[in-house]
Amino acid sequence: MNLQQLIQQSEPIIIDVREPFEFEMGHVDGARNIPLGHIPGHIDEFRSLEKSIIFYCRSGMRSGQAVAFLGGLGVHDIYNGGGLDDMIHLIKTSA
Repeated sequence: MNLQQLIQQSEPIIIDVREPFEFEMGHVDGARNIPLGHIPGHIDEFRSLEKSIIFYCRSGMRSGQAVAFLGGLGVHDIYNGGGLDDMIHLIKTSA
C-alpha cells in the first residue's frame, strides 16, 4: 500500500518530528509534534498504537531517522512521509 492509499483508507496518525518552533511556522492539520530527539521516550506509545503512523519533517531526513530507529526496535506499520511540502501535497491529492 502506498502512502496515498494509506491516508485514504486508514486515517493514520501523523507525527511531525521537527522542532516546536518549526512546527509553529506551519504543519499538517491534525499532526502531532514529537521532535526527533524525543522519539525514544515514546517507543511504548508507538508500539501500542493500532493505527499506521506517518512521520514527516522538513526534508524527509529526520523522519527517515525516526522510521529507521523505531523499525530497528520492532515498531511496525510506520512510514516516512518525507518533507512538509510532500505531506501537504499527499494529503491534498488523497482527498
